Amino acid sequence: MKKTLRNCLLSLSIVLACSMAAMADGNAFTPLNFDDTVYGTPIRTTAASTNISAPAPVAAEEPAGNKKMQNAITQLDNAQVDVRNELLNYKAKYADVDAQYTAVKAERKALKKQIKTIENRIKKIDKQKENIRKNML
Repeated sequence: MKKTLRNCLLSLSIVLACSMAAMADGNAFTPLNFDDTVYGTPIRTTAASTNISAPAPVAAEEPAGNKKMQNAITQLDNAQVDVRNELLNYKAKYADVDAQYTAVKAERKALKKQIKTIENRIKKIDKQKENIRKNML
């Protein structure tokens, strides 16, 4: 019993230690921090060269795909805005149709009630006519 408990606790601690490293903040491979990373070209020096010049300062070059990625993200943002605007338009149309539907539904209900009251009045009049005919005989 103690041995299995010890093994279980040991494996649990190893899993926790590995998961903490996996969930650590500041991972360099997250897609949100492409701008933070600067990729420079490596400077090669040869030992045969006697005239060593100071290395030129490396300009903060953007990787070849960075502009394309930024353009793609911008296009996706624009598409998302367009889709949200379209959603708002459809929601407004839906609200209008829904308001018309509830108005028509309420009108239909009122008309149905009026029809029933008129039908009941007709039935009462028919009954009164029948009673009058019976009394005449």
